[in-house]
Amino acid sequence: MLIPRYFFSHDFSPFAEYFMSQPHKKRTFHKGELLWKIGQPHDTIHYIVSGVEMNYADHESGHRKIISFHGAGTVFPGYHQHQYKIERALVTQALTDMRVLEFTIPQFQTMFEQNTALSEQIVNWYSMYVNSLLFSSIHQEYNSSLVKICNLLYLLTINQPADAGTRINLTQDELAELLGLSRVQLTRGLSALRQQKIISTSRGAIQVLDLPRLLSLCSSEV
Repeated sequence: MLIPRYFFSHDFSPFAEYFMSQPHKKRTFHKGELLWKIGQPHDTIHYIVSGVEMNYADHESGHRKIISFHGAGTVFPGYHQHQYKIERALVTQALTDMRVLEFTIPQFQTMFEQNTALSEQIVNWYSMYVNSLLFSSIHQEYNSSLVKICNLLYLLTINQPADAGTRINLTQDELAELLGLSRVQLTRGLSALRQQKIISTSRGAIQVLDLPRLLSLCSSEV
């Protein structure tokens, strides 16, 4: 059974050494930097060594739809040979500083055709991604603002670099924007978590104090 989720990480960790042995370019992206220019098709593929990126769409109404997060040990975007118009409307942004291995489409095609285990995992990854989108279209809009906050805080905490601990270096304005919540909704949710001593807040950061209790408030897709 596939577990719905919108934070992808370590799906391709077993192939890390293989990726390193193949032709690639090492790239770094800083927090807030776009991985592809807006309007540009995804003409390269990244294996994420460290850091987190966010994939989203800005609607003409002014609302933002967050589609997925991608952390260390996964590949994004998925491998395909066609350029889809929708890709030009999507934005992929570094949520933290990132290090990636960058492959061209032909380079990844060679690996896809030569490595059976890798090609099988790519198919599995697409299955998980589609499953996540289906689950989101059915359920995610009905999650309360508190559940959305808990989901994101938990996923960001467990997917941070080991030396970051449980401190999340994001402002409350950034969190509200990521989740598509009003500042009032976010403040109310964070206050509830502070009262339960699950988190503490400081200028530009949130510290998770009780990760198991935070997880108990998350929805099933986490």
